Amino acid sequence: AEVVKASSPGLLDVRGVGPDSAAALLIAAGDNPERLTSEASFAALCGTSPVEASSGKTRRRRLNRGGDRRADAALYRIVLSRLRWDDRTRNCLQRRLAEGKTRREVIRCLKRYLAREVYRLIATPSPAASRAPAATAI
Repeated sequence: AEVVKASSPGLLDVRGVGPDSAAALLIAAGDNPERLTSEASFAALCGTSPVEASSGKTRRRRLNRGGDRRADAALYRIVLSRLRWDDRTRNCLQRRLAEGKTRREVIRCLKRYLAREVYRLIATPSPAASRAPAATAI
């Protein structure tokens, strides 16, 4: 928890994010989160980017099977905890179910939204990280 707070202090303040999930997401981002050019690239890295799976007149998307499975599992755990304790997430689930989506599709959408939220926290440099001494090349 101390290491996570040092590298990304706001990540543990997100509802549903614990030290283990935060660590998995930070590991997926790597040592240099600057390499992630957009939130879409972070979502693809975590395996939460949607992939077109349409056939005929049926239009649908499924989850990307690539990416870091630990980060994907961390996002899944966070979404499940939010579904249990967060009213906004429950309302979103009910609204999407009323639109005709399945529970699995709604969880896919929620994981994508969460990846966007986490990316914003990881991509912004923390003041503590900028004060850390730079490593010297040998």
